[in-house]
Amino acid sequence: MSTKGVYTALSGAMAQSQRLDTIANNIANVNTPGFKRDQQLFSEYITANEKPPSVIQVPKIPASIESFYDMQGGDKSFVDSAGTYTDFSQGGLKNTGNALDVAIDGSGFFEVATPSGVKLTRHGSFTLDGNGQIVTKDGFPVMAQAAGEGVDPASRVMKINGHPQLSISDDGQVFQGEELLGRLSVVQIKDKDQLQKIGNSMYGIKANATPEITTVAKPALKQGFLEQSNVNIIQEMTDMIATTRTFESTQKAINAYDSMAEKLVNTVGKTTP
Repeated sequence: MSTKGVYTALSGAMAQSQRLDTIANNIANVNTPGFKRDQQLFSEYITANEKPPSVIQVPKIPASIESFYDMQGGDKSFVDSAGTYTDFSQGGLKNTGNALDVAIDGSGFFEVATPSGVKLTRHGSFTLDGNGQIVTKDGFPVMAQAAGEGVDPASRVMKINGHPQLSISDDGQVFQGEELLGRLSVVQIKDKDQLQKIGNSMYGIKANATPEITTVAKPALKQGFLEQSNVNIIQEMTDMIATTRTFESTQKAINAYDSMAEKLVNTVGKTTP
């Protein structure tokens, strides 16, 4: 009987270890603009509840070695990882005074052209490259909504000539002086569960997903601001303490089952005729 329990305790320890990793990553990105916190989700897997009654055969006889195997594990349970959930709630806005810092105040993502295709981001810390293109901190061009005076229709990337003097309106229109160059592309995805983090504050689409992506008609952008991480450091530290304590409890349970197994082998096994 001790063997069954140790797997339940072990699954709990593994679940808490995964949760600690997620919390640690949130804390590490507390100062990363546009970062969205993750949360590890788990569910209790109970065999008897996962299978129909016709499959689970619980013998109506006194417990024995034979009756235990006839139960087909119907009395077992363990913690099952249900994946990672990303909290897309709005982060606070910080005034930077940089003309090429743009924050999204509300829903939406900027479209970014990368060598592996179009990706999405809320990290609006942009700059100009040597070709006069608005790019991310990693050098990827920020895409425009549609062709305009300064937009390459093939790539939907803006070209800026001479001294910038750029201004960006709340709805994403980019002006150089009085000249309208184009509009930043801000899109929305209906089911955000189809997004996956790919690093550097960018998101891609999960394999085999067919998301419904639409243009945000009236985005709310703030020039000279950056959206901050939505990580609440106090909450994360509190969760870390609670998770660590739970992890320590599961370790004690594993040690207890291990001690029981040792006694069964070395004490009961030797005294049983």
